[in-house]
Amino acid sequence: MSFTYALPKNSQAWQTALNTVAHHLPNEVIGYDFTANDITAKLSQLPLFAIIVVTPSSQEADIDTLMQNWVDTEAHWQLSVVEDDDIAKAHAHLISVDYPLAKVNIHRYLLAPKHDMGQISKTAAAHIIDDQITSYLSNVIHADVHILSADKMLTRHRLACFDMDSTLIEEEVIVELAKFCGVEEQVSIITEQAMRGEIDFATSFARRVALLEGIPLDSIDEIITKHIHIQPGAVAAMRALKAIGYHTVLISGGFEPFAKHISQVLGMDEYYANPLLHDGNALTGMVDDNILDGQQKAIIVKKVAERLGLPMQQVICIGDGANDLPMMANSDLGIAYHAKPIVQAKASAAVNITGLEGVIYALGHRLDYQS
Repeated sequence: MSFTYALPKNSQAWQTALNTVAHHLPNEVIGYDFTANDITAKLSQLPLFAIIVVTPSSQEADIDTLMQNWVDTEAHWQLSVVEDDDIAKAHAHLISVDYPLAKVNIHRYLLAPKHDMGQISKTAAAHIIDDQITSYLSNVIHADVHILSADKMLTRHRLACFDMDSTLIEEEVIVELAKFCGVEEQVSIITEQAMRGEIDFATSFARRVALLEGIPLDSIDEIITKHIHIQPGAVAAMRALKAIGYHTVLISGGFEPFAKHISQVLGMDEYYANPLLHDGNALTGMVDDNILDGQQKAIIVKKVAERLGLPMQQVICIGDGANDLPMMANSDLGIAYHAKPIVQAKASAAVNITGLEGVIYALGHRLDYQS
C-alpha cells in the first residue's frame, strides 16, 4: 500500500506573509526578492520570527485562537497566519511512501513588530518570545514549537547533512555489533566513561572497536538486514528534500558498510563514515588513524559545501548527539531529532513528536495527506 503527501511547489507563503508587514520594513529590503542571499542577510537582523506549531491531530485545541489570544496580550507584536498559495498547491510535489506519516496539524505564523523595527533588540526579543510562547503553549498542548528567525524560511537551503545512528536509523551501530559478539555490557561501560568525561571520544571509540575483534565479515550484511531499521519518516523527508532541490549527505561516526547501505536505500548523494577494518575474513578490532568524530563531521560539511559552491548560509544539519553539535553550529540551521537535552537546547529547532518528516515542517514546509 502507498501513501501520498503533497508538498507545495515553490510556495510563496512566507514571502506573502512578509508582504503584509512590508510597510514596517527598512527601505533597503522593500521591493526586492526576499529570498536573495543579500536580502535575507538584512532580514536576519530584524525582529521578524517564524513560528511553526506541529501538534498531533488527535488534539482538539484551536491553535490559531491560542496564538491570537497570546499576541493580544502583547502590545508591540502582530501575528500573520502563513498559507500556501493556490498555484503552489495545484502544482505540488507528490511524495509517496510505503508507510503513513505521523498524523499532525501544522500551524505557521509570522510574528512582527507593530511599529518601527529598529526600536526592538532582536536578540532580547528572541529569548523573551521563545520562553513566553513555549511556556504558554506547553500548558495546554503537546507540540513541537519551532521559533526561528523569519529569514530562515526564505533562505534557499540546498545542502542537508544527516547523522546516521539514532537519526536516520533507530539503532546505534556499535551497540548492534556489540550485541552480536556478546560484549554489549563492556561497550556500554566504556560509553558511559566517555559521557562522564573520564576518557575522550577517540579513546572510547578505539576501546569499543577493539572489543569487536573477530566478528566474521560475512556477518555484517546479516546485521544490516536483520537489526538495522530506517527511522519513521526518513524516506519521506529525503524524497521531499530532493524534490525541493537539496544535495543530501550522510555523515556518521559509525561505519562505512552501514552508511553505504542506508545512503543507498534513502537515495542520498554521498556518505562519510569510519572504515570497518578487517583482514578479509573478520574484523581486526583496529581503528583508522583519522577517526570521524564531531570535529571531523563539521570539517566534512564545510568541504562538501565548498565543493558545491554553497555558502554555509545554505546548509542545514540534522542530528541527535553531542558529536553532531559542531556541524550543527556551523550550519544555518541545526535541527535536533529526538535528541539528547543538550543538543535540543543548542539546536535551532527540535523534532520530537513526529518521525524524520518533522525536519520538513521545521523548514517551513507542509506535507499534506492526499491518499
